[in-house]
Amino acid sequence: MGRMETEFRTKRASGRKLLVPYITGGYPGWQDAIRACAANGADAVEIGIPFSDPVMDGPVIQQASQAALDAGITPTAILDEVPSLDVDIPLAVMTYYNLVHHPGPERFAAHLERSGISAAILPDLPLEESGPWCDAADAHDIETIMLAAPTAPDERLPRVAGRARGFLYSVGLLGVTGERASLAQTATDLAARLKAVTDVPVLVGVGVSNAAQAYEVTRVADGVIQGASMVRRLIESGPDAVGDYVAEVRATIDAD
Repeated sequence: MGRMETEFRTKRASGRKLLVPYITGGYPGWQDAIRACAANGADAVEIGIPFSDPVMDGPVIQQASQAALDAGITPTAILDEVPSLDVDIPLAVMTYYNLVHHPGPERFAAHLERSGISAAILPDLPLEESGPWCDAADAHDIETIMLAAPTAPDERLPRVAGRARGFLYSVGLLGVTGERASLAQTATDLAARLKAVTDVPVLVGVGVSNAAQAYEVTRVADGVIQGASMVRRLIESGPDAVGDYVAEVRATIDAD
């Protein structure tokens, strides 16, 4: 079992709810935003590696990714910066399989390992086609975080959970990332279905837009991932605003 899942299981056992912010790698201030997340109660950070055709990303994250790409940011440049972040929480990358396929799963996984990355999320890589990547990731101690969609039939969920490492990403609603006025019912429904079939930590992401919604999903799930709400604050107000928001969410989900 890798670092992320080990730490998450230990924290869950102590009663702590898990908080994972998403930050777009390469956007101005991204390094300080990650440090601010770590300093204000995040249990891990998901670093987005920008890609030109981001099928899962809504307008806010697309805006940040495009700004990074326009500035000439590359996956290598982002990964090479990771060791200098000097944070004491596990880090994951989220990107699309094209960026893995280009260098090949072995080289990409090795680069993640050298950079000190603990886990990877590849939302466009189906379970049925994940074998070569998972083999390379396992060989380099990279935890592959699998995604489960709210439309998945019950019989599929144990198969997805069985391959998940680090945590299981429970997708809160169909569609792209982004902030929404209310939490979709599917967010808590799917988390409950997953919790019934696996002991791997279950975190809800996509469509969780504020601290109150984070509280709501963590009454069912083990934790929450927040992306658009984090990245919007980075774009509008900078890294300190991200840290302040992480502290707000942390305090809210810890309340009982």
